[in-house]
Amino acid sequence: MIPINVNRLIFRDLRSLSQISKPIFQLSSMFLNTHPIMKHSVRPPLIYIKHFSTMPYKVEALPDSYAQLGEGPHWDEARQSLYFVDLESAGINRYDFKQNKIYKAKIEGEQWATFILPIEGKPQEFAVGCTRRVVVVKWDSCSPVAKVVCTLFEVQPNDKDNRLNDAKCDPEGRFFGGTMFDGEGDIFTQWKGQLYSWQSGGPVNVVRDQVGISNGLTWDAKAKKFYYIDTNNFEVVGYDYDQATGAVCKPKVVFDLRSIRPEGPLFPDGMTIDTEGNLYVATFNGGTVFKVDPKKCEILQEIKIPTTQITSVAFGGPNLDILYVTTADKYDQPKPAGTTYQVTGLCAKGYPGVNLKL
Repeated sequence: MIPINVNRLIFRDLRSLSQISKPIFQLSSMFLNTHPIMKHSVRPPLIYIKHFSTMPYKVEALPDSYAQLGEGPHWDEARQSLYFVDLESAGINRYDFKQNKIYKAKIEGEQWATFILPIEGKPQEFAVGCTRRVVVVKWDSCSPVAKVVCTLFEVQPNDKDNRLNDAKCDPEGRFFGGTMFDGEGDIFTQWKGQLYSWQSGGPVNVVRDQVGISNGLTWDAKAKKFYYIDTNNFEVVGYDYDQATGAVCKPKVVFDLRSIRPEGPLFPDGMTIDTEGNLYVATFNGGTVFKVDPKKCEILQEIKIPTTQITSVAFGGPNLDILYVTTADKYDQPKPAGTTYQVTGLCAKGYPGVNLKL
């Protein structure tokens, strides 16, 4: 390995990373996280960057897939469909793989739709994040209008400037999701959110407090790991995970994005995992999805997307080998911002989305 002093080497942009020709590089972390919650996590002193894979892949836009703030992709294996949201307009969408067509709906009376999770055994019902409530929405997956049926639970009812953000189900169908500050001021310097878990019939549990922007979540059941992103910490944190109880413990930083672009940190957003245990991390301001080996803290591949604000990722398709990528069109981004993409040719497979069990 060749150590590189990041105080002397400044990458001009993300593409410069893929031009490195040495087999393995070692980057020293430039920053120490001063956030109080991270005092209890173990930080690796170095991030390893392996020579990026040169294997060709193909990026294609899904038809009529524009969403101003596309988020929350979830592959429904039974329906061979990708569900995702247009977060700030209470929009819920379904991409039908066989028809190559997207169906869009608005949730009546709501401002937000921060995620969409099919409910197990109820094909026309979905759990959706609406402000600080997790509600059940009835939708036939085709009509242009969807309706709230009931509220499952509400979090932080007195924090009017907070809202739910990303959420998923763990391998057992439990809910995991969190909140973020979305009021006046810089959202990237606030730590007013929380991460929660919930199982039908039980209480809402606070998994983590003092969260900035609660974002990507994924599980490796084989390795008994849970991975989580708080965007404001610029990190992916791995936890030991007990599938029987849903409990998580022993946080450890497995990917520090501040080591990649020293002149300005990248914002990690959504995340998924492949069957080999590699993570795929979307960068909101980086135009890139990084494939990362969390066991070695090693970047394996940089997947470039033709717009900057990459929000989330999920594997899907009949063989679970298509990486779906949602993006945003915030702050006057040029076209094709807000498009949802499919990436093929990655030679990797993932897992279908897990439905919420009630």
